[in-house]
Amino acid sequence: MHQRLHYAFALLLTLTVACQRPVTSTKPYFPPKGDAWAHRDPTQVGMNATKLAEAVAFAQTKETTQMPPDFSTQEETFGKLLGPMPTSRAKTNGLVLRHGYIVAEWGDTRAVDPTYSAAKSVLSTITGITLERGMIAKLTDPVANLIHDGGYDSDQNKTITWEQHLRQSSEWEGSLWGKSSDFVGKEAFGKGERKPRALQAPGTYYEYNDVRVNRLALSLLQLWKKPLPDVVRDELMAPIGASDTWKYIPYPNAVAEVDGKQLPSVSGGTRWGGGLWISARDLARFGYLFGRQGRWQDRQIVSANWVKQATTCGPVGPDYGYLWWLNTGNSQQLPRPWADAPTSSFAAIGAGSNTVWVDPEHDIVVVWRWHDGSPNELIKRVVAAIEK
Repeated sequence: MHQRLHYAFALLLTLTVACQRPVTSTKPYFPPKGDAWAHRDPTQVGMNATKLAEAVAFAQTKETTQMPPDFSTQEETFGKLLGPMPTSRAKTNGLVLRHGYIVAEWGDTRAVDPTYSAAKSVLSTITGITLERGMIAKLTDPVANLIHDGGYDSDQNKTITWEQHLRQSSEWEGSLWGKSSDFVGKEAFGKGERKPRALQAPGTYYEYNDVRVNRLALSLLQLWKKPLPDVVRDELMAPIGASDTWKYIPYPNAVAEVDGKQLPSVSGGTRWGGGLWISARDLARFGYLFGRQGRWQDRQIVSANWVKQATTCGPVGPDYGYLWWLNTGNSQQLPRPWADAPTSSFAAIGAGSNTVWVDPEHDIVVVWRWHDGSPNELIKRVVAAIEK
């Protein structure tokens, strides 16, 4: 009897200690700077290797026809160039991350190519950092409260807020770096030219408009008082361990006087040349940062609250956040862009097509560059490969 009581007491003590033991979670993986980015077999991270290989095989067949390898149709498509273009680009390429590890990769993911409007999501992130540094009090404040370079003096522009710029609902009126915000004129805008229309009140009308995003970039330059490529490097790319190969190229004529200095201003894309030239691997780091709620290792680069705000649909227009494309289904204009993906997923997207798709629910990032397919066709194949 004594032995049985002793055994029961020992068992109870063991169970009590076990129940009180804290549950430990696997520490998130973050790739170090450089090429020592760990790969994992898909089965090691809960994915079906055969299905994922089929997804990659599909992606490899979808080389873009929108953008010739020598960019020879750039002016025909977008209008007169303001900045440089490369003489060639890589073929379709990309990679899939699960829990930060590379589980699939195809093509030349180290090739440094223009990413077009995916750069807008980078500018959005810099705006978030600007806000969190206290350089902007509130996103709902008029830009004119801080920026006094004449760009917000008119009745149309004086009430425009930072948030309206981020949502592409600013209706900013004017010309910048030789391009008019109305997009009227074939020489200036190529196949992207638009018909004249009446301007609406800021915040009430959505229009995808690079001139207005370029105006946002100029306003950020006025606040930081140093070239935004330096800000992007110091505040974003260096902390996430990006390579030293990317570059953010301004138009030669995009120069503004800031505190008596002539400083270059950047664009929100490569529509008229220049822009953010970057590799798929560095884009994957940027996407993974947002998949990790703005945190990289032990540093919060931009707050989780900003990530939530930036990926919340606005009151007008399509499924669009702060220069990020969304999948919420809240838009009254268009169906969800990725019908087979979680509604919580979002993407930075540029012409070409260049896609950085982030799925926080499954801890997946997909970068797919220079493709001619619907992103959903690849995304649904990747999602189908998830087993746990």
